[in-house]
Amino acid sequence: MTSRSAIALLGTGLLGSAIAERLHAVGHTVVAFNRTSSKALALQTQGIAVVGAAELAVSQVDCALLLLTDAAAIHSVLFTPACSAALKGKMIVQMGTIAPNESLEIQREVEQRGGAYCEAPVLGSLAEAKAGTLCIMMGGTEAQFTTWFSLFRSLGREPQRIGPVGSAAALKLALNHLIAAETSAFALSLGLVQRSGIAVETFMAFLRESALYAPTFDKKLPRLLKRDYHHPNFSTRHLLKDLRLCCQEAAARGLTTDALNGLPVLLERTITQGFGDLDYSALFELINPPTRGSTLS
Repeated sequence: MTSRSAIALLGTGLLGSAIAERLHAVGHTVVAFNRTSSKALALQTQGIAVVGAAELAVSQVDCALLLLTDAAAIHSVLFTPACSAALKGKMIVQMGTIAPNESLEIQREVEQRGGAYCEAPVLGSLAEAKAGTLCIMMGGTEAQFTTWFSLFRSLGREPQRIGPVGSAAALKLALNHLIAAETSAFALSLGLVQRSGIAVETFMAFLRESALYAPTFDKKLPRLLKRDYHHPNFSTRHLLKDLRLCCQEAAARGLTTDALNGLPVLLERTITQGFGDLDYSALFELINPPTRGSTLS
């Protein structure tokens, strides 16, 4: 692959749009498709081509990136008769969060249609996507990693090959579990501090100097104090999907998931309260619900 290429991008949600903008900004030609076409129109104002069918995007390029919601969405977009016919000779890179077995199944389907497949899920949010500093974990062959390294390097500082297809998908689930686990634990500790009349900054000063500290705590603290979950980097609904996959994968590998099982329930309840499309830190509302006349901050 040359350093500047034509890339199809299927799925222009929060992360997909940010990745499209980044690729366009560094000189790649991007052809975007989204199942809800209106959600991709903002990209047109930046000079990014938006098409009304996935096969129209795939047929114009050598490589297509999948930023679709889940495996079901991938199947519904990629394996229609028209798009299936366009896959021959194309490289398909799956960048969302799906289960390892789902990734392997999509690989089989793509290869049966004459295409090639690898996975490259990412860790990071909108700011990292736009800056090209995502953490990219690639599952595929060494040859694929070498061929497409410059594309991965457009999006992340140090892309790494983890192993064959399925390995990067498993790693991404392990990391996304920590997103929920760390945020829920921090929310509970913060709520306890607030309700005990201890200054939040006193708590944070001790925490920042300890081995317990994680940067996400300071990143999410302003949202939690203001109880403002708008303009999400990652939605509650999508984190719930990832945690369910993690539960299934961990159980299938013989791990005890008792500590994990409560997190999807918590997120489900957060969604029922209307926070599904807002930032996942809204789980704070379930852990530390506001009390009448409360001045906690």
